[in-house]
Amino acid sequence: MSKIDIIETRVRGFIADIQHPNQKKKINSNELEFQLRKLLDNYFEMDGYSLFYLAIETLQAEGQLIPIQNNQYNGKTPALALYYWVNIKVQAAKWDRLEMMKLSDQFDFSYYEQHPEWQTKEEWNRIHHVYTFLKSSQEREIVSLEERSLELFSHEKFLIDSDSFPDGKGFLARIGIAEDQLKMVNYGEPFVFWLKQGKEMKDIQRVLIVENLSFFHTSIQLLEANQLDYEPELIIYGEGAKIERSFSFFFRMFPPKSYLFYYAGDLDAAGYGIIMRLIEKYPDSCFQPALKIYRKMLECLEQRNDQKIGQSQNLKYRDLFFQWFTEEEQALLQQLWQENKRIPQEVLTIETWRRWL
Repeated sequence: MSKIDIIETRVRGFIADIQHPNQKKKINSNELEFQLRKLLDNYFEMDGYSLFYLAIETLQAEGQLIPIQNNQYNGKTPALALYYWVNIKVQAAKWDRLEMMKLSDQFDFSYYEQHPEWQTKEEWNRIHHVYTFLKSSQEREIVSLEERSLELFSHEKFLIDSDSFPDGKGFLARIGIAEDQLKMVNYGEPFVFWLKQGKEMKDIQRVLIVENLSFFHTSIQLLEANQLDYEPELIIYGEGAKIERSFSFFFRMFPPKSYLFYYAGDLDAAGYGIIMRLIEKYPDSCFQPALKIYRKMLECLEQRNDQKIGQSQNLKYRDLFFQWFTEEEQALLQQLWQENKRIPQEVLTIETWRRWL
């Protein structure tokens, strides 16, 4: 075996040992070369680094290694990147084609043909469990996603906890099966709400959703004193962005009818995003910003404070939100944005509300 073959074979062996079938791994080229030097007594005599460099370049050309471009190098000549991604291990197809054909009345296996690294024993077992279920699904009842996940995949979080179960992410998409085919529902989280005294569920027409807990309690006091804008029959505590996950629960709790939904949150990037995504996600529901309440907040401009660090500033949602306001109001909102300031909903208290009575 030639010198370059020895070096390249060793490097390929190292890479193969750490390759993963589903995710990339990170390596340090200096550490990899150090391991190589320990294995080869004549490493320096054979000009091992030059051969190591050629081996890394070959693996990079094959797409097995991807240099991480962060301006860090290994300090040698010729230089190599200090860190590389090791691409996922491409595996030969493992599944029996005849067995795949037997299940093709329920599944489209084209994804697995194109991504043979997913043809694992564990994945095949999951597919078999789903296939068995589908054959008798007409006789089954609708249950929660967590309950069905436990039944089919031995853990209630398999389909929703991608950190603990990376194989669960995208599993249904890989096999081309929708949640409703598995007779399961991803239930919305229950939310806290207040029904106006003397009203029943059938009386609800106007619903006010508020972002923060303080204003939720303030709104209840104003509602019972008949001083709250829009005179809603129901107030929902949105709990920040949680309402985007929990709002679907509304339609399981309250009678099916046309409702008017008003949303009031902080005058900041996060608040703009919440209401605009609710409008996008529920186009058949009558959603709009609670302009009367937002206008009161704008009158409290002197109480503005700094935008929260790390908050996503989506220009699309900002512009859609601003369109609900007059030109004069938009100028104030634009001023807040440019100054990186916000007006928290907590400026509205029982005491400050008196100025508008």
